[in-house]
Amino acid sequence: MSFTPNLQRHVESPSETVAGDTVRAVLEAVFAANPRLRGYVLDDQGALRRHMMIFVDGQQIADRDQLSDPVRASSEVYVMQALSGGS
Repeated sequence: MSFTPNLQRHVESPSETVAGDTVRAVLEAVFAANPRLRGYVLDDQGALRRHMMIFVDGQQIADRDQLSDPVRASSEVYVMQALSGGS
């Protein structure tokens, strides 16, 4: 699992290899070692925050609430902050 440098400026979030067969399971493994990261990624209901995006093998996840998208042992999971704004 990898996190964008922008997120790493706010909370320590080094890339790491963790086991899990869903996005939720992978995130929970990461949060077990780094509980502070949870509040930056998930809201108080356990859903992905509006300003966050997660990609599994280059595809944006579909389930932002339950985080049930499947993850294979060889999958690349990337967490990033969605950028907004305008000109």
